[in-house]
Amino acid sequence: MQKIKIVVVGGGPSGMMAAIRAAGLGQDVTLLEKKDSLGNKLLLSGKGRCNLTNTEDLEYFLKRFSKNGDFLRDAFKKFFNRQLMDFFEQRGLKLKIERQMRVFPQTDRSTSILDILKKELERSGAQVIYKAKVVDLFLAGGKVRAVRLENGWDIVCDKIILACGGASYSFTGSDASGVNIAKKLGHDIVPLRPGLIPLDVKQGYPRKLEGLTLRNIRLKFFDGKTQIVSEIGELVFTASGISGPLAITLSGKVIDMLEQNKNVSVEIDLKPALSNEQLDNRLLREFKANAKKSIKNALKELLPLRLIKVFIEMAAIDLLKKCNQITQGERERIISLLKGFRMDISKARPIEEGMVTRGGVSLKEINPKTMESRLIKGLYFCGEMIDIDADTGGFNLQAAFSTGYLAGESAAALIQLKPPAKQVAK
Repeated sequence: MQKIKIVVVGGGPSGMMAAIRAAGLGQDVTLLEKKDSLGNKLLLSGKGRCNLTNTEDLEYFLKRFSKNGDFLRDAFKKFFNRQLMDFFEQRGLKLKIERQMRVFPQTDRSTSILDILKKELERSGAQVIYKAKVVDLFLAGGKVRAVRLENGWDIVCDKIILACGGASYSFTGSDASGVNIAKKLGHDIVPLRPGLIPLDVKQGYPRKLEGLTLRNIRLKFFDGKTQIVSEIGELVFTASGISGPLAITLSGKVIDMLEQNKNVSVEIDLKPALSNEQLDNRLLREFKANAKKSIKNALKELLPLRLIKVFIEMAAIDLLKKCNQITQGERERIISLLKGFRMDISKARPIEEGMVTRGGVSLKEINPKTMESRLIKGLYFCGEMIDIDADTGGFNLQAAFSTGYLAGESAAALIQLKPPAKQVAK
């Protein structure tokens, strides 16, 4: 058997896992990382705690991907959440499961995940070269033959795994360079767009509310034809719009809506557990019990302090008006706002600020059973640079680890040496 020379481009979670798997199968593996350290984006995941996966079942997992989840079925069957958890636990890292079945290291530190990956790279025998930016690939006869580095060096190889990431958080190394190389080689690229990203609104008042977190609320996005309704959860105001788990999770779908219709709005249901009638009864009780209080002070029982002034201004009510002076029409406006605090979405933040990149190398040109290119023999893709993306909750990282594992295993398929020529007996 002849050892395969495999080059993995990109030292994120998918690239590290691809290199670990291929080297673990006895192959000659070189991992090229353009930065001076590995796992830069991994360290930021889960707000620095690394939500590495989720314990939900396969079918639930696939549904959490925007549209192409089924492509991952083979990768997940090969290496899924339980196998990933075992990978870290067998190497001494204790994990924990939090709400919504999200998995974190007990240390609450992403460095704990990265340390194990780096140790496993060393143990497997994979060579890691830092500050090695790949600028081109060379082919011969429709097969990969070498990679060229920015410094002019060429590395000859039998297989290449591109794990270069997308275009978000480019300071970590994800600058779309791998996607551009794939495009240069003739692959179709689904346009890159931000995913899991804050949204800007047209109104100016979010600036007054910057940093305010609303809990136990529900969002409804709509464009006149369709609507998207969130679960109950949290929202955070930014200087220019909205962020937080609910907004970020639905941001991809909102961006799709914006591409079809520029007039997209969001309504915040500040009291999703109460009906209009229940709210009306509560307001009547509050106003009766606090007849001499100003509406500003009376609403402290219903709303965060920082929201009250903006809220009353939107309701077009005098801040100092007494509760016993509030008209039925004003009370109806309050109820309407409590159930539908409305803003108009202008755009998503720049792709640089997105947690993930949507789009990438078209899945039509990747074999889901091997992650190999259907156009170029010996070229494999994995991780964020392919056209898959999911909600928050550990789904994206699991996809990165799973596709990396499958790409590494597939690339490590042994090359048979040609048998020696038969000697003719004299």
